[in-house]
Amino acid sequence: MKRNYLISAMSLLLAFGLSIGANAQMPGGMPGGMPGGMPGGMPGPQAGQQAPRPAGQGAPQGMGGFGARQPASFTKTDITPYFAPATAKPATPDAEGFIRRWMLLEPIAKANRSNTVFTDSYIRTEFAKTYFTNQMTILPKDGDAVTVEGKELKWHYLDSKLYNVKLFRFATSLADNADRYGILCFAVTVINCDQDIENVRIAVGSNSASMWWLNGEEAVILSGDRRMVADDATSKRVTLKKGKNVLRGIVINGPGMSDFCVRVIDEQGQPVRNFTITNE
Repeated sequence: MKRNYLISAMSLLLAFGLSIGANAQMPGGMPGGMPGGMPGGMPGPQAGQQAPRPAGQGAPQGMGGFGARQPASFTKTDITPYFAPATAKPATPDAEGFIRRWMLLEPIAKANRSNTVFTDSYIRTEFAKTYFTNQMTILPKDGDAVTVEGKELKWHYLDSKLYNVKLFRFATSLADNADRYGILCFAVTVINCDQDIENVRIAVGSNSASMWWLNGEEAVILSGDRRMVADDATSKRVTLKKGKNVLRGIVINGPGMSDFCVRVIDEQGQPVRNFTITNE
């Protein structure tokens, strides 16, 4: 009888040990396969998330902190795979109609913990602020500088080698440890037409939110947390007037890699290409 009791006890212990071993392999690595369960039933951090910080410690300046993530120091990168200096010769749209020639201002630091804050009202408020003198009328030259919150920022006259203008790559090429997340970027270009081009639309994609003006009038707004997709938003019908047309944009992003693309399309959605592109 004692032997039977002993065998039964050993069987129970063996079964309990096997149960613990199996649970150790469940997702989250916690008993019962709970996803990272914490004492008291509180959910723990998932893969890629930060664990709760002890009381008295400040939140990190990252996606879970109070500013956009600027991880680890870095050495500035090579801009040549993405941009070339613009020349004096006027440019034309590429085969798909995308405008690749832009005057870009070095990024303005704009810390945001998440891109979900980019509602229409938020970006209208932020873009209406005065960051530098004549920001919505200026036609800068390459190397011109403005001062934003005590920091000198320069304009760069560039031709993108890709249909989408890689603002993140532009930012990382400027200096060691340059702001490249949590940024606000100004872009401006000039569309020159030999005659009026009527009933066209400005088609834009951006990462993340952006707003665009044609000849000082609002044309397109892209709000929310979004990836860059060609023709993601289009303007109402507009006319590119004979002569000079100034296209201006502001792009804002928190965590993530900023970029944008712009082209002009006709009523059938086909690219319009019969114009030149300059900075004056």
